Amino acid sequence: MELSNMHSATDTFTLANGNTIPCIGFGTWQAKGETCRAAVLAALKAGYRHIDTAAAYGNEPEVGAAIAESGIPREQIFVTTKLWNKQRGYESALAACDESLQRLGTDYLDLFLIHWPANAKLFPDSCEEINQATWRAMEKILADGKARAIGVSNFHPHHLEEIAQTATVTPMVNQIEFNPGFTQPNVVTYCQNRNILVQAWSPLGSGRLLNDANLAVIAGHYGKSVAQLCIRFALQRGILPIPKSVTPARITANLNVFDFEITKADMTTIDDLPVFGNSGNHPDDIGF
Repeated sequence: MELSNMHSATDTFTLANGNTIPCIGFGTWQAKGETCRAAVLAALKAGYRHIDTAAAYGNEPEVGAAIAESGIPREQIFVTTKLWNKQRGYESALAACDESLQRLGTDYLDLFLIHWPANAKLFPDSCEEINQATWRAMEKILADGKARAIGVSNFHPHHLEEIAQTATVTPMVNQIEFNPGFTQPNVVTYCQNRNILVQAWSPLGSGRLLNDANLAVIAGHYGKSVAQLCIRFALQRGILPIPKSVTPARITANLNVFDFEITKADMTTIDDLPVFGNSGNHPDDIGF
């Protein structure tokens, strides 16, 4: 959807297979137990209809419980979860999907992602084969209707090229670290040229950007917070942001990004900022 036609978090991007996805997601990383359940309930009450979790977060049961408790029909909520690294490979990925479904208490996922690519640091002789086998499992999960869309997370172009060698379905999504201090233009351009929707994890830099003086000045041009500026920046780049908070007021404020537009000049200023605020986790260097 064109950004000018987006007026709320329930407006959508369209994936390569024609399915739609709400244009802002609610992130749950590091939210545990009752804190997670309450945050997801607050997000759904505020108007989010796109909830993002992962097996590695250890909170799929709480996410599922909150969705059930909300009273909102399951088909109105877009649920994403992710395959953890220890369950890469064909058979283990199939089993992992079933386990996530059970923990979430649902019979299908709206989106299932490979959380991180296997890398040569840990698998010097087999990372390509592992990634290809894992992707074959994702394709079967899609064909079997257990996920309505499939994709990857933290993949760089060379990882995507590896799975493309044997894939019959192109990933529909690549969820990457993206924020005004870390824009990964080579990854974004590669994906957008191939109709792979880019999602932004840590669109606020996990809080690292919120006190930045340069961003505060730009946000002030619009009477907005730095967090709202960061979320709007992603949207104007055609990227789907997934902000996370456990504070109800901030959860609600993070949706208030549809009544202003960052000027081209300010977008350029943000683009020209030095790299800062990123996690430092590179998919070719991680040891997990």
